Amino acid sequence: MPVSLSVVIPVYNERRTIEEILRRVLTVPFEKELLVVDDCSTDGTREFLRDYSHPQVRVFFHEKNQGKGAAIRTAIGQARNDVVLIQDADLEYDPGEYGCLVGPIEKGEADAVYGSRFLAGPHRVHMYWHYLGNKFLTTFSNMCTNLNLTDMETCYKAFRREIIQSIPLRSNRFGFEPEVTAKLARRRVRIYETSISYYGRTYADGKKIGWRDGVNAVACILRYHFAD
Repeated sequence: MPVSLSVVIPVYNERRTIEEILRRVLTVPFEKELLVVDDCSTDGTREFLRDYSHPQVRVFFHEKNQGKGAAIRTAIGQARNDVVLIQDADLEYDPGEYGCLVGPIEKGEADAVYGSRFLAGPHRVHMYWHYLGNKFLTTFSNMCTNLNLTDMETCYKAFRREIIQSIPLRSNRFGFEPEVTAKLARRRVRIYETSISYYGRTYADGKKIGWRDGVNAVACILRYHFAD
């Protein structure tokens, strides 16, 4: 049975890409709502979103910068549809692959699906140390959760709405990824992975995650392994 989507789009300083990502998501052939949360952008994104209007798009504004995790949390609390799906506001991930991402949920086989950049899909070849950091964090997370994920840090995650809304989330920045993974594992929900393509950008292109976020992710993995 086809599912409806609540597409969560956290935004911070993405004026160059926000219009295009909204256009791409809106063309995806699913019943959907877009929940856009501006995390106090300073590059014109906020002004663009204040003037933007579409019947399928709801926009929320943070009055101070709180981080990606806080923006995701704001949107999750507003979701109304069957499946909550995370979509970054840049162009690294292809909304045309939503069908693969939500397929296991539609079939009743999964409660959450992770889109892995490291299984088989095409991806940009660059940033070796960033790749190695992702692999380390995924392995360390797997050791704590007893999962066998290949890409814990992926943006593309889809959840049954009632499950993700029942989980108390606290991380404000990029700690959302290890936190939600640990809490899904603790609840023993059915998690699937599917391959996705990945068009990674560089720091010159506007990539924001850095080594400090990697250190924080390690702390989050340990914290949420021992406490919920």
